[in-house]
Amino acid sequence: MTERSFAERFGAFDRNYQEILEKIARAAERSGRSPGDITLLAATKTVPVEVINHAIARGLRCLGENRVQELLDKYDRLDKEECDLQFIGQLQTNKVKYLIGKVSCIQSVGSVKLAREISRLCEREGLIMEALVEVNIGREENKGGALPEELVEFIDEIRAFPGLHVKGLMAIPPICSDKKILYRYFTAMEQYYVDIRAKSMDNVDMVCLSMGMSSDFPEAIESGATMVRVGSSLFGARA
Repeated sequence: MTERSFAERFGAFDRNYQEILEKIARAAERSGRSPGDITLLAATKTVPVEVINHAIARGLRCLGENRVQELLDKYDRLDKEECDLQFIGQLQTNKVKYLIGKVSCIQSVGSVKLAREISRLCEREGLIMEALVEVNIGREENKGGALPEELVEFIDEIRAFPGLHVKGLMAIPPICSDKKILYRYFTAMEQYYVDIRAKSMDNVDMVCLSMGMSSDFPEAIESGATMVRVGSSLFGARA
């Protein structure tokens, strides 16, 4: 990209960032919480490192990458000391090894096989990986994640893995234009989150409910989300 192109993207980010922070604040207020209760995770898929580092310099403190190879390509050039780096995409077990020691959390743990491999590699390195359990809230065949009716049993099994620490839930509801249906998905997730937290299970701390993206993060916050994952609304349409 040219210097002018970067300047334009920096300016666009600055405007978008302020607007999104204001929307988060208003949604938090509507849910009876403060803006500080909500973590904004920037989904940085296809975003150049220069733009990401500009965002970090402007105060962004949490990043999420969707693809292992893209994360590795960017890793050494990111201003990592100023932010928290997480993995938010679908993950194959043979690629877990590339994330160990590089990300603080894997948000897409939706199978026992994946959880076991994360634990095995972390235990070998003397580490513990924070994980969010992905819930297939819409029961979609093309998405991963634990089915809602199997969620408690799933968490009960993976919480025994020594290299893994369950920190909450993550979900991506089906695309729908009906806000009432969208709210149903989000409120169902919030109820699972509350119910599991009430069980006080060992090695499970329900402190993060990650749901809501560029198109629906205010609704997710109103429904109880503690983290929203915003990409295109921050950085513009993906290339």
